[in-house]
Amino acid sequence: MSPLRMIYLALAIWGAVHPMYYFVQWFGENGFDLGAMAAAWNVNAATSGLVWDLTIAAITLTVFILAEVAVRRNWIALIAIPATFCIGVSCGLPLYLFLRTRPVV
Repeated sequence: MSPLRMIYLALAIWGAVHPMYYFVQWFGENGFDLGAMAAAWNVNAATSGLVWDLTIAAITLTVFILAEVAVRRNWIALIAIPATFCIGVSCGLPLYLFLRTRPVV
């Protein structure tokens, strides 16, 4: 595996684990209430802006993945879409880059 692919994989793992630490901590304090979490994301203009920024980035990444998969036929790369929306762009983007840069056989 190339050093670049190892970096992408490490970033994908970090992008999954680090945000989950905060989500699990929040759920521990507030219970598993997705509605309350979504309300917390919009508590002020700064957090609302960040939510919209990440939402637009996630949608853009999804469109890019779908377009690339249609051309490259790298079907396994579709896994990055649920990773993006279930975990976050911090996991989905480096995971997609990791999957995209695998050697073509």
